[in-house]
Amino acid sequence: MSLPPAPTIRPARPEDVSAIVAMVHGLAEYEKAPEQCHLTEEQLTVALFGPQPALFGHVALGGDGEPLGFALWFLNFSTWAGQHGIYLEDLYVRPAARGTGAGRLLLATLAALCVERGYPRLDWMMIHWNPAAGFYRAIDAVQLDEWLPYRLTGPALRALAARAPAPEPANR
Repeated sequence: MSLPPAPTIRPARPEDVSAIVAMVHGLAEYEKAPEQCHLTEEQLTVALFGPQPALFGHVALGGDGEPLGFALWFLNFSTWAGQHGIYLEDLYVRPAARGTGAGRLLLATLAALCVERGYPRLDWMMIHWNPAAGFYRAIDAVQLDEWLPYRLTGPALRALAARAPAPEPANR
């Protein structure tokens, strides 16, 4: 009996957008917040492939070429290190493909990008009850407990924005 081929990893392409959006919605369901996920194919297409993309992605493909999972990421910057790093926004593997190595290969691909580009770190956040914590420990990822995430959104975001100084006129 032969084993199925290992998943392959490649950068996301426009033809992957539909599958990635469906998996993002699957991730939102998994994290018990489907009503909070509003991503559309148009939004993701612009973010990944528009004139100035600031979001990047990779997909894990099965032997049949079907997407098994994805990683969406962007560059961050450490002022203390004076260098960029990669921030992994989402990593998801379809339930039927878990255990195939797709998640590990996606993370390994991002780690290789960090090493190739001289980025000193790869960061992400995980919901506290996610059983992937064991997987992350197994690859020697370190849970940061001294840094607390904060977020401004909705009315609080608009209220603070209203206190911003007026922009200076552009030089002509």
